[in-house]
Order: sequence, then structure tokens, then C-alpha cells
Amino acid sequence: MLDIPVPCYPFEIGEPYTRADVFNVIGLEPAPTGGSWFTGYTSHGPDWFIFCGVGTGGRTGHDYGNHFDGDRLIWYGKTKSSPGQPSIQKLVGAAGQVYIFFRAEDRAPFTFAGLGSPLEVIDQTPVKIIWTLRGVNGARPPTTIPEEIDTEAVQTVFEGARRVVEVNVYERDPSARRSCIARWGAVCAVCGFDFGKRYGPLGRGFIHVHHLKPLGEVCEGYELNPIEDLRPVCPNCHAMLHRRKPAIGIDDLRRMLKPGSGV
Repeated sequence: MLDIPVPCYPFEIGEPYTRADVFNVIGLEPAPTGGSWFTGYTSHGPDWFIFCGVGTGGRTGHDYGNHFDGDRLIWYGKTKSSPGQPSIQKLVGAAGQVYIFFRAEDRAPFTFAGLGSPLEVIDQTPVKIIWTLRGVNGARPPTTIPEEIDTEAVQTVFEGARRVVEVNVYERDPSARRSCIARWGAVCAVCGFDFGKRYGPLGRGFIHVHHLKPLGEVCEGYELNPIEDLRPVCPNCHAMLHRRKPAIGIDDLRRMLKPGSGV
């Protein structure tokens, strides 16, 4: 296990942060209104901060295809960046931490993905870096939740490779989960339950995700859109959605909730 130097800034994985929030957490005063903090990545003391789009272009219109692969982020630098640039060399050899933030929609708040460690630097322009992610103070980023509902296995295509997978593979895929939660938040789309509000830090960021597309329509060539096709739901509502086949719609289940019954 990697030893993480202290102190680490107390960012919470899965929580949304504007740049102003980041400035407040790290105590940056006066808060920048332009410059390197708004260009994708910058340093602050021994630490580095990456702000990137995943599945969306930045305000400059560039979209290099940043994406998650499990607990790894496939990330591209600025247009003319290369491994030999002093800024990239300092980034991958940072004496402090590399704090990685991402968003799935332009102008939305960023979500803290975790602390990054460079696994591989690919010699190309723009530079391509594969980051492994971990939590602050040794916490692990949330990925697969084993309690999520299992059903029969089907043959499908996932990330370019044919293999037998469970029908809710996208609900379990950490990359899809991360994008879904970044867009919709870790709050149940049916009943509004928020584990963070109820359980504090222990529950922050915990949620199941539910596939909206009827299982019978999932076939070869189907390309998941985590923002359009998935919704966060609490385990109770997730179980109720799957009480029938095909699954009950989120709006239909919401109408079934008893007024004043609580969560």
C-alpha cells in the first residue's frame, strides 16, 4: 500500500466542488479569477490539481477523450503537451499530491475523483497519462458494490471485448457508476434518500445505480450513456424496482411511495 504524506486536503471522493470551493479548502487567497487554475492543471506548492472533462469537451471546445477505466483515469494534457515538457515532468513527479477533479458536463461543478498516481506516461502529443486513483488518507475510491442485484447472465459486448456478463454489468461498472453519480449526485432518484446526510462521512458518496433501459433491449452493439441510461437509487428502491419483470419505472415507483412514510 502506498504511503500518503500528510497533510492531505480534506476533499471527499464523489463530492462536487466548484473551483471556488477548491480555493476555499486549500486556503488560496485571494481566489484566482483566471490564469493557470482555469487551464486544466496547475500546481500549488508541492501539490498539483487537475480539472478535466470526462465525456465532454472543455470551454475551449477540445475533447481528447478523457475516460475512466475502473479506478484508472485515461487523461490527456493540453493541445501541445508532451512528456518532455517541464510542467508535465513536474506533474508526474510531484513531490506532493495530485488532486483529480472531473465533470461530465461543461460548466457543472467538478467531482473529486481521488488522488492520482501516474501509472503510465505515453509519448504522444497531447501527452496521454494513465492515472491510478486512491482516496485521501488511504481511503479507497468507491467502485463495485457487491450487494447490487444479480440476475441471469446474458451474452453482450462490453468495452470492445465479448464475454459473458450479468445483465446489470453497467450498474456494477465503476466507470459508468462514477459518471452517473457525478451528473445526478449520490441521492436516490426515487425517494431522495442521501446516505451522507443520514450517516455522515461513512455514507457520503454511497449509492446504487439502476439501468433505465429494459434488459431485453440490451444487445450487441449497445453503447451505454451513463448520464442518460443510469440513475442513482438507494438499495431499498433498487430492490423494489426489480420486484417485477421488466423492472418498474422510476417515475412509477415514485408514485407508489406512501406520503409521510419516511425512508
